[in-house]
Amino acid sequence: MRLGGATPADWLVVGLGNPGAEYARTRHNVGFEIANLLATRWQLPKAKQKYAGLITEGRTVPGGPRVAVLLPQTYMNEAGRSAGPARGALKVPLERVLVLHDEIDLPFGEVRARLGGGLAGHNGLKSLRRELGGADFVRVRVGVDRPPTTDPDRVAAYVLGRFREPDADVRELVERAADTAERIVAGELEL
Repeated sequence: MRLGGATPADWLVVGLGNPGAEYARTRHNVGFEIANLLATRWQLPKAKQKYAGLITEGRTVPGGPRVAVLLPQTYMNEAGRSAGPARGALKVPLERVLVLHDEIDLPFGEVRARLGGGLAGHNGLKSLRRELGGADFVRVRVGVDRPPTTDPDRVAAYVLGRFREPDADVRELVERAADTAERIVAGELEL
């Protein structure tokens, strides 16, 4: 029986990115691509507009964990304004929020998962920490590489730029990151 709206979820999966066609297929939007792939793999229904984002809910497999996949439709630096209310409505503990995001401090192609940790200047993660009440959420960090500069404007242009790597390599990276996320949700990967 549903009381007060949302059905509690075992996991809230948050893909980080920016809304709008101009940001599609950029390094900064790799979290959206992974989240969309997971929703497809789990055969979740079409996402609905809610919590300042697009959200779909269901089970990973029949009888499996109940998941909600959220793509905040705020800009990246305000992602917490979407994830915070979704987490509250779905009654998801902080350590069961799984965030999928780009990581310039990892070489292209590397995928790492961890619980908590530093934010490395990532504005999306800072917003999540602020609105979720802490940084002890799970992250799947997807290496997109770093430009050969520390100039903030050039770094921003780099992450907001499209991948230069071959499409097949980007697809393979998204697949591996989705595999990692699935193993976490299924309880097969200890962090």
